[in-house]
Amino acid sequence: MRVATWNVNSLNARLGRVLEWLEANGPDVALLQETKLRDEAFPTEAFAALGYASAHVGQGQWNGVAVVSRVGLAEVERGLSDGEARLVGATCGGLRAYSCYVPNGRALDDPHYAYKLRWLDELTARLAARDRSVPVVVAGDFNVAPADLDVWDPAALEGMTHVSGPERAALDGLVATGLVDAVRALHPDEPCFTWWDYRGGAFHRGWGMRIDLVYLDADLAPRVRAAYVDRDARKGPKPSDHAPVVVDLDL
Repeated sequence: MRVATWNVNSLNARLGRVLEWLEANGPDVALLQETKLRDEAFPTEAFAALGYASAHVGQGQWNGVAVVSRVGLAEVERGLSDGEARLVGATCGGLRAYSCYVPNGRALDDPHYAYKLRWLDELTARLAARDRSVPVVVAGDFNVAPADLDVWDPAALEGMTHVSGPERAALDGLVATGLVDAVRALHPDEPCFTWWDYRGGAFHRGWGMRIDLVYLDADLAPRVRAAYVDRDARKGPKPSDHAPVVVDLDL
């Protein structure tokens, strides 16, 4: 089974690119973030034409997450207690898949940062109580770089969000529910950046961060056959500022 996650940074603006990428890469399950669409505007029929069922939680011009699957889609679960369009889950081909868009945090002294930590704590509690008989994948834009290896210059980001101790500790708590970072399991020493700012030629300079993550049930770790960032999807006209992350599982 091929699972992908991608912050598309406006599905309306990039639908053509997303559909083209799905056709070319054939993920069985794709987890999308920042669709920036209302539910009634989600292009269900366009995905169906490629053989994908879909579940979407939208919020107009902000947030928005989706699961699209060509291996079945059932038991849809929408959102956390904050009421924002940041989480959707579904059972797809025997795998419980969650698409997550974690709050940005803005700044360490901003109320949004405290909200981010609360959101991650609630997600962790939700996963700690999950049905252990069904394997799970939790993927998306976490807006946290798990380690210094995951940013182009740790010194340049000191004192900022995405790299702070409490944020990284929150990810550690998530992993402690019985998950493994699929990319790091295969590539322990590679940066594998997934996001680059549009400004300052960051992509071409290699000034990136790894904030789009795929967490799997630890029992699935031996079944990971490939895990990689598709940097080519960050190239070309009007790209998202994120690249897809792809994980192949031998199920």
